[in-house]
Amino acid sequence: MRTHCKLLVSLICLGVFLVLYLLLGQPEGPHARSTYRSPAPAPSGHGDPHPPTQGTFREIQNPKPRRNPLLKKKRGEGKPHIRTRDRKPQTVLSEEWMHLAVVACGERLEETLTMLKSAVLFSIKKIKFHIFAEDSLKSDFKRKLEDWPHLFTRKFEYRIYSITFSVGNPQEWKKLFKPCAAQRLFLPMILQDVDSLLYVDTDVLFLRPLDDIWAFLKKFNDTQLAAMAPEHEIPKIGWYSRFARHPFYGTTGVNSGVMLMNLTRIRKQQFKNNMIPATLTWEEMLHPLYQKYKSYITWGDQDLLNIIFSFNPENLYVFPCQWNYRPDHCMYGSNCKGAEEDGVSILHGNRGVYHDDKQPSFKAFYEVIRDYPFDGNLFQSMYYPLQSKFLESVHTLCGRIPQVFLKQIEKTMKKVYERRVIVHAGAHLRL
Repeated sequence: MRTHCKLLVSLICLGVFLVLYLLLGQPEGPHARSTYRSPAPAPSGHGDPHPPTQGTFREIQNPKPRRNPLLKKKRGEGKPHIRTRDRKPQTVLSEEWMHLAVVACGERLEETLTMLKSAVLFSIKKIKFHIFAEDSLKSDFKRKLEDWPHLFTRKFEYRIYSITFSVGNPQEWKKLFKPCAAQRLFLPMILQDVDSLLYVDTDVLFLRPLDDIWAFLKKFNDTQLAAMAPEHEIPKIGWYSRFARHPFYGTTGVNSGVMLMNLTRIRKQQFKNNMIPATLTWEEMLHPLYQKYKSYITWGDQDLLNIIFSFNPENLYVFPCQWNYRPDHCMYGSNCKGAEEDGVSILHGNRGVYHDDKQPSFKAFYEVIRDYPFDGNLFQSMYYPLQSKFLESVHTLCGRIPQVFLKQIEKTMKKVYERRVIVHAGAHLRL
C-alpha cells in the first residue's frame, strides 16, 4: 500500500513538473512560442516636427505592426503560414473649431471687442478669431482679450494680422468704401490653412450661438462656396434694385456684412466673368474687376461680391434675413418675415446706429452687451436691462416690434443657463 502511495505521489510531482516546464520553461529557438507587442504610439506634442493645424481634424496613423519573423512559413516546412493581423489605422478627431474673421481699422476697437464678446458669451464650440487690424490697434486688442476671465478665454484662441492686399494698389484697396473693408476679399489667399470661415463686420452682434450659423456650411450643395443674406426683402425699396449701375445678385443684391465662406472651394474655383471668355481664379479676378467697375460701385467690396455672384449664382447660398438683421428691415416697416417668426439671430447695426439715437433698439443691444460683466447673471444683467431700454424706444418704428428683437436672445439665454446648470450638477455628482 505504501509503495502504491509513493508511486502516486511521484507521478503527481512529475506531472506538475512537466506542466510547469511547458508553461514557463520552453527554450528559445526557431519553433519557440512568439509574443507580439503592439507598436508604441507615434510621438506627439512639442517633439512633433509637423504640428497639426488647430481647428482641423488631425489624423494619426499608427505605424504598421512588425510581423514576427518566427511566425513566417519557412521553405520546406509543412506548417501553415501564420500571419499576424494588421491593425487598422486609428483616426483621432481633435475638437472642432469655428473660425471667425473681422477687419478693424480706425475707431473700431470697442465695437469689435463687443462683437467678439457676443460670440464668446453664447457659442458652444471653441472659436478661432482672425483679427485684421491696423498696427496702432494690435496691442490694445491683445491687452483687452487677455484681460477677459479664464472661463471665457479658454473658449477661444486669437491671431492678429496686419492689413495686406496681394494684388493692386494697397492704398487704393484700403480706402475702398469703409477703412480696410476690402480686406475680406483677400481672406482666401491669406488664410491658406483655414478651410471654412465666417466673416462679419465690426458692427455685428450675435444673439444666438455662432454654432448655429456655422451649421449652414453643411447645407451647401456641391457648387456653393459662400453664403450671404439678401440686401433687402422688397425690390421696390431695395438699394440695388433702384440705383445700382453694375450687375448684382438676384433681384435685390446681397449684403456682405455677414459672410460664410468655404475658403478651400473658393481657392479652387474657376469663376465666370464678363471681362474675358476664359474663367479666372478668385485672385486673378479681383483687380481687373475692380478696375472695370470702380467708377460705378458705391458700396466697395460688397458691390464687387455682388458682381462676382451675378455671373456665378450657382456658387452662392442665400440664408434668411434674420441672420443679418439691419435697420432696413424695420425702419420702413417690418419686412423680415423670418425675424418675425423666429426672432433676430444676428444683429447688424450698420448706418452707425450703435452710436447715435436714430435707432435706440439697436443701440440698446450694443450698450447692454458691451457693459455686461462676464460674471453677471444673464437675465439680471442683460435681459432685464434690454427690456427696460426697449420700453423707452416704443415710439420708433423698430422699437414697436420688441418681440422680434427679444425672442431669440431669450431662447439663447435659457439654453446657456441650462448648459451651466447641467455642467454644475455634473461636477457635484463627480465629487
